[in-house]
Amino acid sequence: MITLKGDNIYLRALEPEDLEFIHTIENDESIWEISNTQTPYSKFLIKQYLEHAHKDIFEVKQLRLVISNSQDAALGMIDLFDFDFKNRRAGVGILVKEPNDRLKGYGKEALGLLIDYAFNHLDLHQLYCNISEENHASIKLFKNRGFEQIGLKKDWNYVNGFYKNEYLFQLINN
Repeated sequence: MITLKGDNIYLRALEPEDLEFIHTIENDESIWEISNTQTPYSKFLIKQYLEHAHKDIFEVKQLRLVISNSQDAALGMIDLFDFDFKNRRAGVGILVKEPNDRLKGYGKEALGLLIDYAFNHLDLHQLYCNISEENHASIKLFKNRGFEQIGLKKDWNYVNGFYKNEYLFQLINN
């Protein structure tokens, strides 16, 4: 049985009711650097995205889930992206929306649930993530879940007039 439920949070599929939540996240300029977003998203585009969110990961190469607490409040999102079935790998992205919800273990629990799902249900061999060298909280999160830093991409992202380095982390399912 597939369980995407932890002790304090659970992961669920996107719903049409998530339109405002996703719109707020996608248009929060303070996190555009993390998601490589360049321009705002309209509610129309997000609504279209939600209408296709039910499609299979094998078709769309992505799985986006909402991180919810026991009161069913949406706390953030976690994604598998660049799903590559042939090579059995995918990228991972995670965001806990509100700063006061961060550093409470929600991200750690969500990442653990997603790793288990990716390795035991999707039969992936590896997961990877890209993290700015300044994002110490994410570096700690992924290291705590067994990801290893395997590379540094110098001057990888151009942000506010400056180039920033980005680490590549990887977790291999042995």
